[in-house]
Amino acid sequence: VFTLAVRGSEGLYMVNGPPSFTESTAFQRDSGKNCKAVAFSKDGSLFAWCNGEKVNIVNVTNAELLRSFDLPKAVCLEFSPKNNVLATWQAYTTAKDGTAGVPNLQLHDVKTGKCLKSFIQKKMQNWCPCWADDESICARNVNNEVHFFENNNFNTITNKLHLQKVNDFVLSPGAQPTKVAVYVPGSKGAPSFVRLYQYPNFNGPQSALANKSFFKADKVTMLWNKKATAVLVIASTEVDKTGASYYGEQTLHYIATNGESAVVQLPKNGPIYDVVWNPNSVEFCAVYGFMPAKATVFNLKCDPVFDFGTGPRNAAYYSPHGHILVLAGFGNLRGQMEVWDVKNYKLISKPVASDSTYFAWCPDGEHIVTATCAPRLRVSNGYKIWHYTGSLLHSYEVPSNEEMWQVFWQPFLDGVFPAKAVKYQAVPSELPSAEPKPAQAYRPPALRNKPVTSSKLHEDEPPQNMKPPGSSDKPLSKTALKNQRKHEAKKAAKQEAKADASQEPAQSSASQNAPRSAVPAVTSGDPEVDKKIKNLKKKLKAIEQLKEQAAAGKQLEKNQLEKIQKEAALLQELEDLELGL
Repeated sequence: VFTLAVRGSEGLYMVNGPPSFTESTAFQRDSGKNCKAVAFSKDGSLFAWCNGEKVNIVNVTNAELLRSFDLPKAVCLEFSPKNNVLATWQAYTTAKDGTAGVPNLQLHDVKTGKCLKSFIQKKMQNWCPCWADDESICARNVNNEVHFFENNNFNTITNKLHLQKVNDFVLSPGAQPTKVAVYVPGSKGAPSFVRLYQYPNFNGPQSALANKSFFKADKVTMLWNKKATAVLVIASTEVDKTGASYYGEQTLHYIATNGESAVVQLPKNGPIYDVVWNPNSVEFCAVYGFMPAKATVFNLKCDPVFDFGTGPRNAAYYSPHGHILVLAGFGNLRGQMEVWDVKNYKLISKPVASDSTYFAWCPDGEHIVTATCAPRLRVSNGYKIWHYTGSLLHSYEVPSNEEMWQVFWQPFLDGVFPAKAVKYQAVPSELPSAEPKPAQAYRPPALRNKPVTSSKLHEDEPPQNMKPPGSSDKPLSKTALKNQRKHEAKKAAKQEAKADASQEPAQSSASQNAPRSAVPAVTSGDPEVDKKIKNLKKKLKAIEQLKEQAAAGKQLEKNQLEKIQKEAALLQELEDLELGL
């Protein structure tokens, strides 16, 4: 059984996951209103929280209290990946007379409870040291250089990465050897750059695995893929010089550990809202462009594989096994979610979680939690648990005078939950589906008793597969390439001939039944007659369009109505000409 931790003005408690959704009896609810910080260990076996008096660590399965630290002011907690160290941080304060304050970042040995080391860490941003997954190295940024410690011995700095000014760094996930991505902001006309190194080879410019420099960056986000073969860098400026967007300006860069790098070409202008790696490490999804935003999946060559078209969305979330992708519009959007089967690129469901401020996949890869939390939204706080097929399984809203601050799943290591086949049929649920009532669009009094015509500000682009049909990711042999080119050239020539013959775009299905389109495009040898036939068809096509507009409720002008009345005569004339061939 896995649990969901909930923190708010009603205290800190745990809820059992599907199917029961009852409060966990193993963990005693901490009813204080002062719970500032909580953390699960990476494998989900330990849980730590600070209740404004002490920092406590419990074993999650039997809720046995393992350790208690006297740290009433702790506001951040984090476990090292193998549960050997608990890091705690509290706000840094200087004494009244201006002397330096006491160290405010502590590293505690979870097994013995003793403090391994204390540091002064003034900023809350990036407060926590970063460990490699096996805890063989640990790193923290100190005065623009990265200090490395080995095997949790924090009294000796074993290595330093020293560039002109390291603003940020990220260690690669997974097994040894550990790689490090570092970001150095540009100054005085020099560009910013991100460099990848393999620990501990930091000496000289030749030692870097890869380097990508770029202008236009006030801050960057660096994202390693799970296999640690590549990093995506979202570079953004605070201000968009062109004035096109008040989000500043973003660009997306790809850097691989083999030295390759590229700018990811996004076909729509506007902000980059979200970029996520598929856990399989060979694809990533970007959500970008002025609303309605586009979402596209790219491969490692940075070529688009599938385009989801446009829609009201600003976030993307891959399931833990990477076989399902949720595109969602939270924040200032309505909470619409699109759940996609990634292998077949088919839409599974479109649930709506309005007013959500938080979304997370459950480690089982089947369930999702969405929540409305304070201080982002102060009203109707609560959480909902869904199945990805769109069924709402459980919903909890706090009483009107209470707030919910945080919810999150107990984590599990990869492989604990096996991947299951994707279902399309909604799973049964006791709860009615949470379909919000569609808001009626405002209609001015003059139009109120007339038929409704749909007027969209913009047409949404439909999803489309960007992979050329029959393409595999394997490189083709020379002969295969040659044949493919020949085939494509033939196809193009055929289509060109076809286009010349018909000389008119395909009609919409409604007008396909008109008698004229049943006649194949035949040419008489007489250019004069052909010209007449072409003109007649053109006129009939215009009439067809007018009829469609009239059907959609548009008021036609007098001359337009007269045109429609001529249709029968024109059809007769066309028939005579074509029979005369």
